[in-house]
Amino acid sequence: MRRNIRTEENKMKKPILALAFFSPILLAVTFALAFSAGQPVPVKPELPVLITSCGQSPGATMLKVIFTKMKLDPETKAYEVNMLAAADDLRAARTAGHPYKSLIIVMGASLKGMGAAGISIDDELSRTARLIEEAKSQGIAIIGAHIEGMKRRAQGAAAGDNTDELSIDAVAPHSDLLLVNKDGNADNRFSIIAKGKNIPLILVEKNLDLLEELKKIFSSN
Repeated sequence: MRRNIRTEENKMKKPILALAFFSPILLAVTFALAFSAGQPVPVKPELPVLITSCGQSPGATMLKVIFTKMKLDPETKAYEVNMLAAADDLRAARTAGHPYKSLIIVMGASLKGMGAAGISIDDELSRTARLIEEAKSQGIAIIGAHIEGMKRRAQGAAAGDNTDELSIDAVAPHSDLLLVNKDGNADNRFSIIAKGKNIPLILVEKNLDLLEELKKIFSSN
């Protein structure tokens, strides 16, 4: 009889000991899953895409030429270039039933370009901040592009002109993907941002390579 009681006690202890052993593991897994679920899921770039500038440099126009060479179906309105695109443009497109799925913001400032548009770098930074905020609220993929090399960086600017770097600060850390001419990353400016923010970074040797990279990025469309 005494042996039977001990046997029953041992049977009861086994699941308790097993639970005590596995509980920390289960808790760790649970927290890991919860943590993962709380992380932002990378947004995949898709068409249609809105292309704009932060700083009114020629980069956005250069990108327009590259998209033209992609020979996308004009009937689908796969891309649009609006140098002064605003948050309202994203909202209007959604209301009209053809929302943008991607936003390319070309970094790099041109004092001449901003002067021609009658705006300041502060105007550009403010517009860009609102544009990014709206894009994120709609789940629009944001690609930060810097394609004019080191000449469109502070190293190539006039003394005291830091507008190029302000443009980068306004866009790069908030992007889902960075597309950069390798020459413009000579000081690892974009590599540091990409690593710190866990943002995929695509470096191209020359702008002709942008055509192939953009085809890959939007290949599933």
